Amino acid sequence: MRSYAKFSAAAVAAALSLTTLTACGSDSGGDGKDGKVKIMVGGLDKVIYLPAMLTQRLGYFKDEGLDVELLTEPAGVQAETSLVSGEVQGAVGFYDHTLDLQVKGKEVESVVQFSHAPGEVEIVSNKAAGEITSPKDFKGKKLGVTGLGSSTDFLTKYLAVNSGVKTSEFTPVAVGAGQTFIAALKQGAIQGGMTTDPTVAQVLDQKLGKILVDMRTPEGSKAALGGPYPSSSLYMNTSWVNGHKDTVQKLANAFVKTLKWMSTHSPEEIAAKMPADYAQGGKELYAQAIKSTLPMFTTDGVMPADGPATVERVLKSFNPNLKNATVDLNKTYTTEFVKKAS
Repeated sequence: MRSYAKFSAAAVAAALSLTTLTACGSDSGGDGKDGKVKIMVGGLDKVIYLPAMLTQRLGYFKDEGLDVELLTEPAGVQAETSLVSGEVQGAVGFYDHTLDLQVKGKEVESVVQFSHAPGEVEIVSNKAAGEITSPKDFKGKKLGVTGLGSSTDFLTKYLAVNSGVKTSEFTPVAVGAGQTFIAALKQGAIQGGMTTDPTVAQVLDQKLGKILVDMRTPEGSKAALGGPYPSSSLYMNTSWVNGHKDTVQKLANAFVKTLKWMSTHSPEEIAAKMPADYAQGGKELYAQAIKSTLPMFTTDGVMPADGPATVERVLKSFNPNLKNATVDLNKTYTTEFVKKAS
């Protein structure tokens, strides 16, 4: 318990430091006027959210006459909170938050769908590999998630419930991603956990754990979740979208251009465009992380046809708030802007 408390303090300090650094200079209104927009990302250095920074680095926001300020939080659930509170105008996070928010009375919609697979990986530490061979073995274990109420939390619960393990029979532990996730794995604070690249690549490179469930490809998503699972997206408050259609269209134009650029360039070329400090495990490992995750991305930003229904089914399997609720999936996303961009 003492070592975990020490880890938690370090994790909190790291998260606060990261948030403080990225929030610098964020006093501007960012209300869409004069093309100024604030977007909170659930981890700017995560490969699953790579289109956000890449669009900035390629200059596509500027080409559209936009002044976009990218902020970051360790987990998607914190990006969601920033959006709902009005701190930012957009959030880059998982589409599944739009369903969760709808049943809570909030109208939020995905306007650009970056992916058709989660891009997530369930990792098991080498020490626990012998006792966790499938999600059926989650019972009694401590499993890392980026944050409680995050999409990694959602998916972990689904894998458990779908394998006959109740959500009350294991303990989700908020450990963030990157070095805080790795530290938790090393210290034994968790026996496994759900994370993304480049964390996955670093864990494997350091021989700290192995892959239990891989959802970085459409095939992996179908095997684990029964269908396409649209995840990373740009989602916004519906009222803001309706009141700022010109700005939203420009954002869609920029992001779709980036998705197309990604589909015609190598992982090494993509990695070269990103900030140098994103490649904490080295350039080659970072390029490999991008290569492993690239199959999750769409090329046009359009929501996959069966995606929303898969997400609803997954969430209703374990979430008591959604289980008996009626969700209007048509209100959780729009293809209006990306189809014009294409």
